[in-house]
Amino acid sequence: MTDANHTPVSIVTGAASGIGRQCCRQLLDDGWRVFALDVSAPALGEVETELQAGDRLRPLPCDVRDADEITSVFGQIAQQVSGVDALICSAGILRTGPLMEMTVEDFDQLFAVNTRGAWLSVKAALPLLRQAATDEMPARVVMLGSIAAIRPKIGGGAYAATKSALSRLVRVMAVELAGDKILVNAVAPGTVDTPMIASAMAAPAKPTNPPAARPWAGLPRQRMWWRLSAFCCNRPQTT
Repeated sequence: MTDANHTPVSIVTGAASGIGRQCCRQLLDDGWRVFALDVSAPALGEVETELQAGDRLRPLPCDVRDADEITSVFGQIAQQVSGVDALICSAGILRTGPLMEMTVEDFDQLFAVNTRGAWLSVKAALPLLRQAATDEMPARVVMLGSIAAIRPKIGGGAYAATKSALSRLVRVMAVELAGDKILVNAVAPGTVDTPMIASAMAAPAKPTNPPAARPWAGLPRQRMWWRLSAFCCNRPQTT
């Protein structure tokens, strides 16, 4: 990463929507090469068409719930690059409702994507991150946490638990991987104007939903969270 001629390489999970999609856009604008991972192949196709980045953008369908699929996809990436400078774990889902009424399937899916999926992604990326890391420029891992880990809401307890668990994983990873010259951080957005939140707002009213009268203009956009992620990646921010 210290070579002026080096094109930095990133992997973004949850790349086809919301904050992950904005991260891809801004990384490309800042000169990065991006491997965009998402469970939805059609949505990745839309991202590729929209961003028009040529061979600097490589969309790869990947379900972060599936350990074997993650191993396979990261293996494909390893065949194309010798190292990865940054991993942004943005894949996430939202399921709401009182804890005692939530289905076991929804509870398990939340942890499978939001917590286990992020852990699996870092494990798979670790050899590539180690290859890219130097004393002058460590490799970076940025996790998309949530303010829910700090301030949970009634009706959002399971989601908050996944993000609380993720924040603890980040703290331990930061120490465990420091010796490999890998910096691990997390950002903790509040309610952000993303398709995931729009879907929750359109659903039948639940205690955790934002008030219906709250204007969309009051919700922060994905771009502001990219700026913080850019800081964690130690790259120039676009303005």
